[in-house]
Amino acid sequence: MIDIAITKRQGEFLLDIEAELPAAGIIGLIGPSGSGKSSLVSLLAGHEPPDRGHIRIGGRTLFDSDDATNVPPARRGIGLVFQDGLLFPHMTVRRNLLFGAPKGSDGLLQEVVDTLQLRHLLGRRPARLSGGERQRVAIGRALMAQPQLLLLDEPVSALDPVLREEVLLLLESLHARTGTPMIYISHAPEEIRRLANIVVTLKNGAIADISPHPSPYLRGHIAAPADMLKAG
Repeated sequence: MIDIAITKRQGEFLLDIEAELPAAGIIGLIGPSGSGKSSLVSLLAGHEPPDRGHIRIGGRTLFDSDDATNVPPARRGIGLVFQDGLLFPHMTVRRNLLFGAPKGSDGLLQEVVDTLQLRHLLGRRPARLSGGERQRVAIGRALMAQPQLLLLDEPVSALDPVLREEVLLLLESLHARTGTPMIYISHAPEEIRRLANIVVTLKNGAIADISPHPSPYLRGHIAAPADMLKAG
């Protein structure tokens, strides 16, 4: 279960989120610009703390203002891909991909490298990559870590249509192989329709709706019955 009950004020904007969601499948997070989607992802990842409340994933408390719990980002078991690929500038692409990956990941490395078309880039450093190439490496690094929860903030927005399709196929393959739950932010309705079995809509810093969604990929694999969903 993903159990979130947090508030965070950012200037005039107040993020006030309360929800219980299954830690399974792919959650599509949608809403207009400025509704709080990326802010929520940053709070879940631990890049900044909420003002108060709690975040629990799979029964493990990652943040609780009542007892001053705040697990550092590197220990949360959460993978994160932003719109712009953020990489270690002093590392080659290969070292970036392997950073945080568990031992025995050679097979997954080959799959990620081939699908994201990274083989010819393995010896380069980020400064020698284009924006699209950096994004592909960032996606690959997050996948290589095999996280307990994967947060994807517009992960394919910088990719061309052919590569976007290949990355979406990789995400489907990863989920089928590992069962890793994902929270996927996108302004592209076709991506949400394709991947998500739950759609969470944010508006003005709060949850406006949580609905089960019959994803073509997840249909028959992951259910999202209404009694598993709760929003405050």
